[in-house]
Amino acid sequence: MSDAGPEPRFGRWWAVVAPGEAPSWWQPLPSRGFVEVALDPSSSPYDGFSCGTQLLPPGCSVREHGHQRNHELIHVTAGTGRAEIEDQAYTLVPGTTLLFGRHARHLIENTGTTDMTLFWVFMPPGLEDWFDAIGRPRTPGQPMPPPFERPEDVAGIQARMRFVPPRGG
Repeated sequence: MSDAGPEPRFGRWWAVVAPGEAPSWWQPLPSRGFVEVALDPSSSPYDGFSCGTQLLPPGCSVREHGHQRNHELIHVTAGTGRAEIEDQAYTLVPGTTLLFGRHARHLIENTGTTDMTLFWVFMPPGLEDWFDAIGRPRTPGQPMPPPFERPEDVAGIQARMRFVPPRGG
């Protein structure tokens, strides 16, 4: 008899997702860059979160928004910039961790001269649906496409995904 304890209900599960192996989308202005969704309920037995990375080129940003039903955790792995959370500004450097609770309006800007890379966790999941709805499929290694705008129905997409709109619309 083993003293290792009972076998988990879903078996001994794990994932190792290398860069370029996850579904990926180019992002519209003002973000540009791309996202990779490493894990979500479609690729793991866990339905409580999704996670991945986002690359923001210099001068690019994630517009102000919030989430009615989700918490968002971000860890800066490369680059520098600033975040604004409910009108308070914060400097971002590699190693900075941010947690946005429900309804907290936030934005992120790459104010540096190199790409900013963010690792994100979204609880419960759903951010991957946003990236798919507004982005364009990306194949690792392909050059960045020319800048493109968000879809015309972005307000409807945000409403369906229960985003908190930025101040002023």
